[in-house]
Amino acid sequence: MVMRSGLLNRVVQLVAGNCVAGISIGWWKRNHNAHHIACNSLDHDPDVQHMPLFAVSPRLFASITSAFYRRAMRFDAAARFLVSYQHWTFYPVMCVARVNLFAQSLLLLLAADTRTRVPGRLAELAGVAVFWVWYPWLVSRLPGGVHEHAAFVLLSFAVTGIQHVQFCLNHFSAGTYTYVGRPRGDDWFQKQTRGTLDVACPPWMDWFHGGLQFQVEHHLFPRLPRCHLRRVAPLVRDLCRKHGLPYERCGFWC
Repeated sequence: MVMRSGLLNRVVQLVAGNCVAGISIGWWKRNHNAHHIACNSLDHDPDVQHMPLFAVSPRLFASITSAFYRRAMRFDAAARFLVSYQHWTFYPVMCVARVNLFAQSLLLLLAADTRTRVPGRLAELAGVAVFWVWYPWLVSRLPGGVHEHAAFVLLSFAVTGIQHVQFCLNHFSAGTYTYVGRPRGDDWFQKQTRGTLDVACPPWMDWFHGGLQFQVEHHLFPRLPRCHLRRVAPLVRDLCRKHGLPYERCGFWC
């Protein structure tokens, strides 16, 4: 979100991200910027680093080191066991994937690591605290008892899990999507198109996808409002065809 006033821009970010969603906007920008810079790099892109739960490439069996998290992603006995069942656990985990966003936000904001700079850390913490005041209060005011409240929370997380599934499919389903190292030279454009995939669907479904079913276009023009991604898609497709670059697109039902 970009506004004329830097202060207003910051306030809206904190309100929408930290206070309303409970997710640190500082964590989101740090994580998402790394994802866009090194899309689907096994050691630089945090969005493909899901060990020990999931392995998106056999290369992860070699226990490579994450440059983003500054730790080894070990393929130990626990990872070997969990990955062997990832085809069963993927969707259940996606239903509660929002919990990971909460956890990652707090880990960043409360980290003692001086190498990780978080601008406005106190404001970020205050915003997240606001969320953890109003959200539990709201749940407590709902009709029913503990079981009904727990069901509401799980169902609300599962609904947002649809977006988590889509983001995974937009990248994991691409034909060529994993490599080791950061993009170098002039191959950035190519890595963006190779590491992403569009989901074809009618315009009336744009709302359900948040417009981000046009993931190729989003990665090439990350600041472009989502409502315009459908309009630029034919231009991007023609450009990729002209230069012999991949442009993958699959149907909604296949």
